[in-house]
Amino acid sequence: MLMVIVPSILLILTIWVIPFRQLWSMSLTYSVMIFMISLKWFCNTMDACWYFATPYLATDWISTPLLILTCWLLPLMILASQHHMASEPENRQRMYITLLVSLQVLLLLSFSTTDLMMFYVMFEATLIPTLIIITRWGSQEERLKAGAYFLFYTLMGSLPLLVAILALLYKTGTLSLLTLRFVPPIPLESYTDKMWWAGCLIAFLVKMPLYGVHLWLPKAHVEAPVAGSMILAAILLKLGGYGMMRITMVLQPLNPELTYPLIIIALWGVVMTGAICLRQGDLKALIAYSSVGHMGLVAAGILIQTPWGFSGAIVLMIAHGLTSSALFCLANTSYERTHSRMLLLTRGFQVALPMMTTWWFLAVLANIALPPLPNLLGELMIISSLYTWAPETIILTGAGTLFTVAYSMYMFMKTQRGPLPKHTIAVDPPHTREHLLMALHLFPIILLILKPELIWGSVY
Repeated sequence: MLMVIVPSILLILTIWVIPFRQLWSMSLTYSVMIFMISLKWFCNTMDACWYFATPYLATDWISTPLLILTCWLLPLMILASQHHMASEPENRQRMYITLLVSLQVLLLLSFSTTDLMMFYVMFEATLIPTLIIITRWGSQEERLKAGAYFLFYTLMGSLPLLVAILALLYKTGTLSLLTLRFVPPIPLESYTDKMWWAGCLIAFLVKMPLYGVHLWLPKAHVEAPVAGSMILAAILLKLGGYGMMRITMVLQPLNPELTYPLIIIALWGVVMTGAICLRQGDLKALIAYSSVGHMGLVAAGILIQTPWGFSGAIVLMIAHGLTSSALFCLANTSYERTHSRMLLLTRGFQVALPMMTTWWFLAVLANIALPPLPNLLGELMIISSLYTWAPETIILTGAGTLFTVAYSMYMFMKTQRGPLPKHTIAVDPPHTREHLLMALHLFPIILLILKPELIWGSVY
């Protein structure tokens, strides 16, 4: 663990001392080396036990895939942002990469800590660099409003979590995840106990986000630069799912009065966001709403608290993290050439950029969950566990699956097929950097087909 966290902290110092002409290449090389070190963690996913670096930092089968995904995303963000930041002054470019690296350090600490209070502090600290990236380097005038939505939604949702954690400390005398597993579940007898239960989950449901408290996500995605959209979709949404998986192990198992409404809202959100995507004219907003739908399925899989639900949630979070990040990178390549996110103005790219159309096709197939990709594995595990829990859920999950196919094909047809608009006839050809970026997103998804047990954990 420290072999990854310490070099990540030292990378922040390296960014400010290396010559400017080597800034991007050295940062990329250094971050790839950190990722290569983190691959050693894959040895820890086969066992149910914890692997300790210190008494306060440890990994297990839940956190290890998310830690490796975090390390993998930093070089991809640096690669994707190079063209976007080329016109910025030197100090701003250094500050931009520093924020990306500091965000990785905070996420590594969030996923590896064994203390709930430290997890809360790191969970909230990730807001600061993300907010600066959105409000400073966003490309639209609405970025300050989007930053305010992002800040207040997540802060207001996390304040009840702080009170709930303090109440848990008062009742149990410990906040260590290692010992809370052996504490008897707290009976939810009074209304105050039920409010405590809701306070434990509401911050993570807002972060995922659950349908109904999701309005901050499309605004943040639309206004954020490409690296901000990538880290939001690939990692920060999964921080909410990870927190839910940790906290549900402490809560009383499956209290019907409280859990059933949340599961119904999550599954209804899968259907509603699919319908919203079919009416979207903004490309980045469409991809953002699709993330809300996928995370609704993850939330339902976690809330039923079964081994298959947990395992399917982990698989779907990893697969969706790579897929949604790839879709935002593709949307950025279109935006850099047309300077518009509207689907009516970005159509016909199959004629102008046929190789990019191939990447679009592969990313859309992954978003649809084409067999045998891990996306399908995660969705099938969650849907089958939901059906076993309550057969009626197949109506909502089946409708959500149909909507996913419909809006994914709608997105592909609108952006790639049709006549090429006159204002986009003379477009720049795709760069090698962009092809490399897409390959590094999609090849890990294909490689996970060969060994999916790396991410589905030790529940078997």
